[in-house]
Amino acid sequence: MNLPQQSSLPMNTLDEPVYKTILRDIKTVGYKLYHVILPRGNAVSVLRDWDLWGPLLLCLLMAIMLSTSAKDDQRALVFALVFVVVWVGAGVVTINAQLLGGNLSLFQSVCVLGYCVFPLTIATFVIWVVQLFIHNLHILIKLPIVGGCLFWSTFASYGFLASSVPPSRKALAAYPVLLFYVFIAWMVVVQ
Repeated sequence: MNLPQQSSLPMNTLDEPVYKTILRDIKTVGYKLYHVILPRGNAVSVLRDWDLWGPLLLCLLMAIMLSTSAKDDQRALVFALVFVVVWVGAGVVTINAQLLGGNLSLFQSVCVLGYCVFPLTIATFVIWVVQLFIHNLHILIKLPIVGGCLFWSTFASYGFLASSVPPSRKALAAYPVLLFYVFIAWMVVVQ
């Protein structure tokens, strides 16, 4: 009995080993984070190919760090609040952009806004590490760190969202994005 050779058939993602799939996804997340770190014109095309792994990991990291620095009776609340703010907030910003005539899908926008939380996750990590050594970290130390990362997050996401709405409505689309990141930055500052 002659069986067809595996090499003659086209390979798809269902045929590849799990470790290759995971490595490919990790590389994709890293590539998209690179475009958030150094936002350029071609970042729009990279981030249009949406995935939710990166935003999920970033949200999870931020929620863990913020909840571990919260009071014992508020840890679960803080963890849940981070998830609700990130995912529902990204959904509301997306709906706003679509109502303004934007040509982006819900998952594309949630992907971009989630990846652009990366600078604020870095700020959370820096403050979390510093608070391990200095227990009562003053707000004047936190504000410049979080403020710089807030600007970085907003700038990185603006290029994508501005290209998806009509030019006359860019400011109306950018304002909720700024509020979204300001609220997340506020949660980081008050940790």
